[in-house]
Amino acid sequence: MFFNRIKTKSSQKFLNTVLKSRSKEFNSGKIQSVGIIFDYSNFQNYDFFKRMFTDLGVSINRLRFIAMIDSEKTLPNSWDAFYSKENFDWLGHCKNVEVNEFVNSPFDLLISYYKPNAYELNIVTAMSKACLKVGLSSKDKRLHDLIVDIDPNDIHTFKIELIKYLKTLNKI
Repeated sequence: MFFNRIKTKSSQKFLNTVLKSRSKEFNSGKIQSVGIIFDYSNFQNYDFFKRMFTDLGVSINRLRFIAMIDSEKTLPNSWDAFYSKENFDWLGHCKNVEVNEFVNSPFDLLISYYKPNAYELNIVTAMSKACLKVGLSSKDKRLHDLIVDIDPNDIHTFKIELIKYLKTLNKI
């Protein structure tokens, strides 16, 4: 119990440090690369994002997915990158190579497609080097540049709203 409080406190302190150090550098170019992070237990529809972004002219090779799973023991049989809560130390740092590669990729757009406000999802979003971050969760407004506050199962509304805002920002 005591160690859980210390872990929570130090993890939140690390998240605040990462969020304060973010430099918001927006580029004026069109979207060429997209990173997508989601909670695998609540959403698994990869094809939705693949179809949406290929329709918008983004190459399928420039889409990258990473998902948080419940446990390393329940690893899905897939080619995409996964991580779990077990990959984080008591200070809140992630020890997963796939997460480190994902957050260091300079995406033009990062979509944080998750609604539960979990530290492990938020820290990957915060550490990402993406130029524009779009999310569903409005719990911590510092995480995202654009928040589309909808239910994660309402993919049709998300697509309409995202395209509307990307056109307004002249990103597509």
